[in-house]
Amino acid sequence: MSVTGIENGRARFAFDCAREGSGLERKKEYRGYVRKIPALIKTNGLGATLAFIAAKKKEHPAENGYAYKVIYEQIGRWLRHQGLMEDSRPLEEQVISLDSATYRVVTNEVLALVRWLSRFAEALIEGESND
Repeated sequence: MSVTGIENGRARFAFDCAREGSGLERKKEYRGYVRKIPALIKTNGLGATLAFIAAKKKEHPAENGYAYKVIYEQIGRWLRHQGLMEDSRPLEEQVISLDSATYRVVTNEVLALVRWLSRFAEALIEGESND
């Protein structure tokens, strides 16, 4: 697949994810969290960021932190779709056991996805973030 094809596929996937986020009860929370993730990854690394998201995610749609659950699941779906992760273990557990070259590939893939998510969330979700 060409780079353009990969980028278009990533953009399409991210748009669908952002649309899912825009339908959440706490959609501004989703938008705010998506915007913060690239900085968290660059500062702390992908493994630590995924562990942070996993610790913050909540199961109920009305709870503060539910947007983290949605984002975590979206990142996981994309990485599995790309063949970079498997279903059987939590993302953070899989990421910390990668060799350094694969870790960089996965980190760059997540950053690229989240950049698209952020753009589309900005476009689809109006107003100030709740966080």
